[in-house]
Amino acid sequence: MLVLSRKPNETIKIGDDIEIRILEVKGETIRIGIEAPKTVDILRGELVQSITETNTEALTLDTALFSQLTKKD
Repeated sequence: MLVLSRKPNETIKIGDDIEIRILEVKGETIRIGIEAPKTVDILRGELVQSITETNTEALTLDTALFSQLTKKD
């Protein structure tokens, strides 16, 4: 992991086409802007984690429910 210190309005370049700019620092909150091609997905880490957990829960098979659904009368 690369760790950098930046001040407001300073940037970080990733490759040729992604730029991260520090917009504002207020207390413990930092606002950043990200310029990247539309083909690059940019998601908050906690959103990705939430989606992953939800998908994992959806895939978990409830054996009791499965037995009820497959039970022939």
